Amino acid sequence: MDKRLLDILCCPVTKSPLRFLADAELASVNRAIAAGTARNGAGMPPARELPAGLITRDSGTIYPIEDDIPVMLAEEAIATSQLADFPRR
Repeated sequence: MDKRLLDILCCPVTKSPLRFLADAELASVNRAIAAGTARNGAGMPPARELPAGLITRDSGTIYPIEDDIPVMLAEEAIATSQLADFPRR
């Protein structure tokens, strides 16, 4: 994903700025997805592990990046509050 795009994207719900997920954060959310404990905004388990993601600057919400395209839908977002071992910044 082009870094310039990141400069104009924001959370569609809170309008908070976004940043790329760090490796440890991505690993944490993917462990929760693999374990079946993560749910997206629609209350469903994500279909697959995330190859990459964006996170709000307050570290509250993760948006997946699929094929270099950010999926900026509240229904697809994952709240970090449900991730027990999510590293807090």
